[in-house]
Amino acid sequence: MSTGTVLIIDDEEKLRSLLARIIRLEGLTVLEAETIKAGNRLLDKEDIDVVLCDVKLPDGNGVEFVRDLKMRHPTVETILLTAYGNIADGVMAMKNGAFDYITKGDDNDKIIPLLARAMEKVQLQKRVIQLEQQVGKRYTFDTILGQSPLITEAIALARKVAPTEATVLLLGETGTGKEVFAQAIHNGSKRAGKPFIALNISAFGKELLESELFGHKAGSFTSATKDKKGLIEEANQGTLFLDEIGEMHIDLQAKLLRVLETSEFIKVGDTRPTRVNVRIIAATNRDLQNEVNEGRFRDDLFYRLNVFTISLPALRDRKKDIPALAEFYLRVYSGKGNKRIDGMSREFLERLQQREWKGNIRELRNVIERAVILSDGPQLNVGDLPADMQAGGVRTPGATSSFDLASVEKLHIQHVLNHTRGNKTEAARLLNIGLTTLYRKIEEYKLHVEA
Repeated sequence: MSTGTVLIIDDEEKLRSLLARIIRLEGLTVLEAETIKAGNRLLDKEDIDVVLCDVKLPDGNGVEFVRDLKMRHPTVETILLTAYGNIADGVMAMKNGAFDYITKGDDNDKIIPLLARAMEKVQLQKRVIQLEQQVGKRYTFDTILGQSPLITEAIALARKVAPTEATVLLLGETGTGKEVFAQAIHNGSKRAGKPFIALNISAFGKELLESELFGHKAGSFTSATKDKKGLIEEANQGTLFLDEIGEMHIDLQAKLLRVLETSEFIKVGDTRPTRVNVRIIAATNRDLQNEVNEGRFRDDLFYRLNVFTISLPALRDRKKDIPALAEFYLRVYSGKGNKRIDGMSREFLERLQQREWKGNIRELRNVIERAVILSDGPQLNVGDLPADMQAGGVRTPGATSSFDLASVEKLHIQHVLNHTRGNKTEAARLLNIGLTTLYRKIEEYKLHVEA
């Protein structure tokens, strides 16, 4: 059983002491109280996971106590013990939030397994809360890195629109952090704590996207064996982030427009509308006005999405932020790889700032991840960069011979294969090449692969 603390509330001292000894043998910490009042004092002072509580106590009833306990300490689980079990009390106990309700004597052999399950549930609840807090902290305006005027202006606009219910359109090149902004807006709104659902429109064809977005009824098409909720419905009361909205098929744009105008839609194969309360944040790297002019995007949907527009700058337009971003990703990936890397050389940073970064922050992140993998020293150096960055920020035809470039590539692939301990699938992912290409390079360069 995992570690944890159990509180026993029972006015029968012999039974309380016996239970305490048995539970301590399982490696758990045990606290004891003979009344509800004494138990509440311990609950307010100690970090208690599970309460074993008698139903009949001198100063109250355990069934009612559970309801009050759940309001004050929602993650604490309670197992009620009674000398004379009855169905009505058992039903009310479970309704009030008890983990279980057992009879003393008859169910003694159930206590330890039941306690283990209750403790497991508590630890899971604590982990979920911890993760939710981490996610909430991760995607806030305070954690968006950058001091350049363009990014600070975008953050200021996002802060203003976050508490409202306005639809937001995020414009920017691929990799500029549109989803991070969308999550920060969600966490800065009244909908924080409610679902945040993200969907990349470009990842789906028309029919599959319609089903994913709006859901379907069983029997609406061959493989629809049961009803399915769409992501719009999953995001009810929360926020739906539609990335690459410019890729949406024009037939589906009308259905999305209806959601924005009436807060309802019709599932595939259904005849009745489904009502939702959802905030839409959309993003695109396309010029939507041009798409409207070319007849590929509905003008009425464009005007509904374009209520509040925020343009996110490309990384090449905010180069003064590159050192801070690089330092952040260095900490992230050196921590993941359990490597001691204290910083970056001056030449390394110069190469980063010479780069045009067509892939923006996403490309910078990938470069730092690979550099951390390759690095053997206390800091990142030019030799840890991709081949085309080592001679300067932009590849120049004829600047290096094919032999030199091949040597660098060979060394780079060997470093990555060593890092993955011969895992070719993971190496191909890190190198951003196909697995077939990697096999060809291994054979071409006669590289050593760990068995």
